[in-house]
Amino acid sequence: MKKLFIILLFPLFALCFCQKVELKAVTDSSQIFKGEISGVPVTMQLNYTGIVDCNQYQHFVDGWYYYDKYQKKIPLTGIYDLGVLYLYNFGNRHKYYAKELRKAITSPRKVEKTDSIARFLKPKESLLFERSDKKQNVSGTFYMGKQSQPAKLYTSNPMIYRYNNYLLLPGNKKLNTFDFMNRLGGNTLLSTAAYSIGNRILLYFENLSNFNFCGMCGASDGEKGYRVLYFTKNWNYKNYEEFLTESCLEGISETQKVKTKNANILQFNIKKSYNNPPYILTVDIKNASVSKSK
Repeated sequence: MKKLFIILLFPLFALCFCQKVELKAVTDSSQIFKGEISGVPVTMQLNYTGIVDCNQYQHFVDGWYYYDKYQKKIPLTGIYDLGVLYLYNFGNRHKYYAKELRKAITSPRKVEKTDSIARFLKPKESLLFERSDKKQNVSGTFYMGKQSQPAKLYTSNPMIYRYNNYLLLPGNKKLNTFDFMNRLGGNTLLSTAAYSIGNRILLYFENLSNFNFCGMCGASDGEKGYRVLYFTKNWNYKNYEEFLTESCLEGISETQKVKTKNANILQFNIKKSYNNPPYILTVDIKNASVSKSK
């Protein structure tokens, strides 16, 4: 009986301990939002259609919305401006005036004047959503002629272009680094390891320094380094640490890689930066850990 019990348990045991951690990078250029206009449920789809000038997050959008009850799509065009959404429907000549609006907005200064430029073209409907810095629904206003009504999107983040890095964890758990780490993506999975009180994941990353290519470090080689994510034994996320090997923002450059006898141990001489004295960075791939020493 004991032998039978052990045999029956073995497949379950093997399944639990053979589960792998995976990382999948998915770049979104379209989002579907649920929301309401004057309390009436609506659905909206918005598509990224290109930046205005230098900033990845000052860009044109096209799409549609409909009232959930009727599901008749009403076309939209406009601008996403660092969390603010300017959306317009131009009625029977929507395509023509959508092109005219795009022609008129050519710089960050023109982006600031989006609504006044659009109103000159006399939209049939306007939807303006404010920037939200808190974890709450995005609020806005719907305009038709001289009438206005409250509007809302059921999200705290109306960002359309997103660099998602999904971590697929044991126990069918899924985590997106976009939601808790940063929104720049660029992560590569190196290793995982169990330790005394939980689990660790080691990531290598390369990402932009600045989404504004005309701003500080916009034309640099970007930020590079390692991240260690900490989890409980049941793979519940706790926190993470970041270790830079190159950084325009922090002034880390000319980093030297040190030869080691162990292929699973990487070492880097990090020179003095804007905020820190020089130090040695040691990356232990097998144990999914990173440490600093003088």
